[in-house]
Amino acid sequence: MLWVRWASGTVALFMETATVSRPPSSLSHLCSWAAELCQNGWCPPRPASPPIFPSLPARPPRPSSPASLPVLPTHPPRPPCPYGVCENLRKLEITGVSCRDVYAKLLHRYRHILGLWQPDIGPYGGLLNVVVDGLFIIGWMYLPPHDPHVGDPMRFKPLFRIHLMERQSATVECMYGHKGPHSGHIQIVKKDEFSTKCNQTDHHRMSGGRQEEFRTWLREEWGRTLEDIFHEHMQELILMKFIYTEAPNCLTYRRIYLPPSHPDDLIKPGLFKGTYGSHGLEIVMLSFHGPRARGTKITGDPNIPAGQQTVEIDLRHRIQLPDVENLRNFNELSRIVLEVREQVRQEQQQEAGEGPEPQSARGSDGSLAEDSREPGRGVAAAKQPASSGQGQPFVSRNEDYPRQGPAHSCTVGGHSQRAPPDVLPCLSSFYGTGLIAGHGFTSPERTPGVFVLFDEDRFGFLWLELKSFSLYSRVQAAFQNADAPSPQAFDEMLKNIQSLTS
Repeated sequence: MLWVRWASGTVALFMETATVSRPPSSLSHLCSWAAELCQNGWCPPRPASPPIFPSLPARPPRPSSPASLPVLPTHPPRPPCPYGVCENLRKLEITGVSCRDVYAKLLHRYRHILGLWQPDIGPYGGLLNVVVDGLFIIGWMYLPPHDPHVGDPMRFKPLFRIHLMERQSATVECMYGHKGPHSGHIQIVKKDEFSTKCNQTDHHRMSGGRQEEFRTWLREEWGRTLEDIFHEHMQELILMKFIYTEAPNCLTYRRIYLPPSHPDDLIKPGLFKGTYGSHGLEIVMLSFHGPRARGTKITGDPNIPAGQQTVEIDLRHRIQLPDVENLRNFNELSRIVLEVREQVRQEQQQEAGEGPEPQSARGSDGSLAEDSREPGRGVAAAKQPASSGQGQPFVSRNEDYPRQGPAHSCTVGGHSQRAPPDVLPCLSSFYGTGLIAGHGFTSPERTPGVFVLFDEDRFGFLWLELKSFSLYSRVQAAFQNADAPSPQAFDEMLKNIQSLTS
C-alpha cells in the first residue's frame, strides 16, 4: 500500500507492504515506480526470496507524525544503483522479462566476472573490463593508443556480451570479427578465473583471407599499413603478435586488482601507458610497497612478457640530475647513476652483515645526498619536490612524441633527437632498475636506471644500458569492481600473474 501525505507543502511517500496472491497487473507501473524510489534513495523492504536490489538500504521506519515526514527534494542527486540497471527497468516490459529474471538469470549468475581481468594470450596479456551496461553484461578489451601518442585516451572494443531478452537462460555472444554478434559460451572456472569460447569461428574470417585480416588488424592495432613499416625486425614482431592475438577461439581470464593507495604515496598508483620502442605502447600498473615502487606489465611482449616487473624504484635514493646541457652528456649521467648503484650495493651488503660501511652518494654538484636510511625519511623524503620551485628541466629522448609548438633539435646521449621548446619539468628523480631480457624472456637481467617524475599523471624511466627513455602517461578511466579487498590480496595477485610467465 502506498501512503501519500502532505508536509510543509511537499509530498512525502511511504510504502507499507501487503501480502498479494499474484503479481501486479501492470508491470510498467511497478518498474517506473521502483526506479523513481531507487533514484531518490527509497526502496521497498527485502523479501525472503533473493532480492532484486541487494545493496540498497532498508526501508526507514514509519514516522509517527506528519511533522517527522522526510521531504523529498525537487531535484535529488542520483546515487549509483546496484549493477547500474535502475534507469533501465522501464525496458523490461518491452522485452517481457521480469525484474526477478534479470537478477536471478543474469546479474546474480554472472556477478563473479564483473571487474578487471588479464587474458592469457602468450606473452602479450591484456586488460579486460567486464561491466553492466543497461540490460547487458559486456566485456571490453582496453587497448593503448597508437604509438607514439602516449597521451591519447585508451581505445576499447567488445569481446563478448551477455543479455536476457527472453525468459529462458541468458544468452552469451562473441563479438569478435566484422560480421556481428554470434554464439559464444562462458565458463566460470572459479571465483577469480573464467574462460570464453566462440561457437561460430567462421564469423572471425574475412572474404579476402588471411592477408585481408592481417591488413585490417594492422590498421586497427597499430594505426599503420604494411607499407609504413620498413624495419625487418619490427615486421617480425608485428607478425608474431598477429598470430598470437587475432581472433582466438578460446581465452582464459584471471582477475587483477587496482593497487591500493596510501596518503604517503609519491603519486596516486594505478594504470599507465608506456612507450617500449619497437614493441609499441604497453600498459603498466604502478604500485607502492613501502620505500619502493614497482611497475608491473599488464600487457607485454616477447622480451618481457605480461605479469613481469618491468621497473622498480628505490624511493630512498634521490638522484640529483645534472643541468640540461650536462644531461645531454650520457657519460656524466651514467657516472651519477653508477655512483648511486654502488651505494645501494654497499647498503645491501651491510644489511646482510658483510662489507664496509656504505658511502653516501654524491650529486652532480659534489654535495652529499641525504641519508634516507634514517627512520621516517624514505617515503616522506621522496614526496619532497626538487630544490627548484619550478622543477628541474629535463630533456628526454622524445623522438616523434607529440607536443605543442614547433620542435627543435637536441642531443641526448650523443643521439640527435627532436625535443619540444617547452622542456618537461622534472619534479623529482630516483634510482631504479629496469628488467631487460632476450627474445623469449631469456637471460633476464636488472639494469640501473633513473625514475623521473614529471607530474601526477606522467613519469619516465631512463634505461642506462639501453640508452633509451620510456614515457608513461596515466590511464584516465574509471573502473568499477576493481579494488583489492586487502593489500595482502593485491600482493598475492601480483605474485600469481608473475608466476604464469616466469
